Formats: sequence, C-alpha cells, structure tokens
Amino acid sequence: MIKQIVTGVDDSATAYAAALRAAELAVALDADLRLVSAYGKFESERLEAGTEAILVTTEQSAYGLAGSVQARIRRELPTARITISAESGKPADAMVRVANDLSADLIVVGNRRVQGPTRVLGSIARDVAAHAPCDVYVVHTN
Repeated sequence: MIKQIVTGVDDSATAYAAALRAAELAVALDADLRLVSAYGKFESERLEAGTEAILVTTEQSAYGLAGSVQARIRRELPTARITISAESGKPADAMVRVANDLSADLIVVGNRRVQGPTRVLGSIARDVAAHAPCDVYVVHTN
C-alpha cells in the first residue's frame, strides 16, 4: 500500500506537471506527499536597506519555491496532504535521501531530459531510478 510519495519541484512547467500528478496519486491513494526543492550548496547573502539587514539563503529560496508549488497544487487539489522541504545537493540525490528518510513508497519524477542525446548523458529520472529505495513513477511531461 502506498502511504508516502516524494517528488521534486523547481520553477519549471514540467516539474509542476509531475508534482501535480504526484498530488493526484496521493489523493487517490490517501497518501501523503512530500515536495522536495533541491539547492546546490548552501550560500547566503546579506542585503541591507537603510538600517534593516536581511539574510537571504539558497535554502530559504528553495523552501519558498516548494511552498509556492504547494499552494498552487492546493488550489487545484484542496484535499491533498502535502508537506515541503528544502534539501541540499543535486535533485536526484535529494529525492532519494528524503525517500529513504521517510521510508517512502513511491518517488514521482518527470521525464524532462529523458529523451534524445541527454538520456545517455544523464537525467534526474535515470539517477533516481538507479538509486531509489522504492518504486519510481515517471510522468510524461513533454
């Protein structure tokens, strides 16, 4: 029985399509969905405006992106149970790590860069499938 689904998100239309499909599956299966936004490495920048100073990090940006995707999906699927996380590293590594941590039953990925010459050079879907601790569902997003 599928109870925990993991998918990765970025700001692309194809990632959103895969995340929406993951959410549809989660609702249909009464499962929880974790949206993972990966960021390469932790970096920070201090922004100053007058007497105010704000620290902006890659982790915060990734978390904010996941939150905006979560809100967008909830508008379409209000009953979806969705949590978010920002994870360091490459997208495939981050999804596999989160799937391991959550004992996930399914990872959902899009098929962007799976066709043509790049399929030989590498893709997130291929890397996830090679290292996933669970089943992998590849969504046709092209």
